Amino acid sequence: MKCELCAYSVEACRIAARLGVDRVELCASPAEGGVTPSLATIEEACSIQGIDVSVMIRPRGGDFLYTEEEFRLMLRDIEHAHKAGATGVVFGILNADGTVDIERTRLLVKAAGGMETTFHRAVDMTVHYKQAIQDVILTGCTRILTSGGYDKAIDGIHNIKNAVSLSEGRIEIMAGSGVMADCVAQLVETGVDALHFSAKKMIMGGMSYRNPRISMGGTETVDEFALRTVDEEEVRKILFFVKEPSSKLEAVAEHNMAMDAAAKAKAEKEAKKAEKAA
Repeated sequence: MKCELCAYSVEACRIAARLGVDRVELCASPAEGGVTPSLATIEEACSIQGIDVSVMIRPRGGDFLYTEEEFRLMLRDIEHAHKAGATGVVFGILNADGTVDIERTRLLVKAAGGMETTFHRAVDMTVHYKQAIQDVILTGCTRILTSGGYDKAIDGIHNIKNAVSLSEGRIEIMAGSGVMADCVAQLVETGVDALHFSAKKMIMGGMSYRNPRISMGGTETVDEFALRTVDEEEVRKILFFVKEPSSKLEAVAEHNMAMDAAAKAKAEKEAKKAEKAA
């Protein structure tokens, strides 16, 4: 099974390579959910030895319904990524009715040439999830990144299982969104080909002076003086469960089952207390 880190900097790519992650999805602008990074960033990331680089091809944030001009930009960005040495590209295009834009996705796959192609979580925004999986298969993409149509992959695990079943080996299924070490065992059991995670950690920047009268992009939930980096310990935990023998995954699964049983017993005990009190 492969592991992919969602990387928003060259530094994150270097960390991923050092820790033994198989591949990075290279993006910019995490607040927008990831858009195409600069050419210089792509070139620098692709120069790192020992890791595959899949470049996000997304001209803007927002929805996945693109104009013809935006689509032309995506084609050019794929060309730039290829020349820079990327091993793959990541994209997703929908029609206004919430279906997969099969025709234009096929054109993106063709433009990628020998690079791997990932249809990202735009698939989770479709009107009919199962049909969307089938449609992406028709486009010739290498893999699908999905959370099963839910915000977190663990919540959409039933749909992820369905996607694996529908794929029948014709396309890789990669589970992503909210993937942490404590849910790896359950996701691995679905039969997915890969796991996608960010292992995000925020640290404060080095500015000692901060102008209180101006905001350059910060919000109530995003501190503009905080910098995004990688939680190396979390990555090690995920890799430990994915790369080590299955017995360790089984141990985690047993632990999770025990925790669920304990929580259930506690809830039943509290319910009985409430009944007596009533």
